[in-house]
Amino acid sequence: MISKENQITETAMLIRKPVAQVYEAFIDPAVTTKFWFTKSTGRLDEHQEVEWTWEMYNVSSPAKVISLTPNEKIIIEWGKGDDATTVEWTFKPLGPGQTFVEILQYGFKGDTNAIVRQIRDTTGGFCWVLAGLKAYLEYNIQLNLVGDRFPKI
Repeated sequence: MISKENQITETAMLIRKPVAQVYEAFIDPAVTTKFWFTKSTGRLDEHQEVEWTWEMYNVSSPAKVISLTPNEKIIIEWGKGDDATTVEWTFKPLGPGQTFVEILQYGFKGDTNAIVRQIRDTTGGFCWVLAGLKAYLEYNIQLNLVGDRFPKI
């Protein structure tokens, strides 16, 4: 049995850019679409809901902002109804031009197999997101990692 304490995903990465730029990359869909989803109905604003779309997979999902602490933390409720989970981004400056980004996701529901699958998928997914963010912000390269994860074979 998976305990409540173990129902959390965590990934993190150092991004060699100032914290304000890294934080804004997740707030502003004009930047986020360069490394994660392909469309959004708007910027993340406190207590607002947006719809994120991955056109290559024909999938959309709502994201409701719970709280924003500029340059420090973003907390959202992600998903629909009973499938919604909480995602937290924490941004820690590590000196001039360096930010440590940590992403946590929790609130998974279902039987043990469903929870394990969700934990596996979100951990891997957010690793791709952070790697894409790093390449884009540090080197201005769009790797298309999320789009290339499930090519039509």
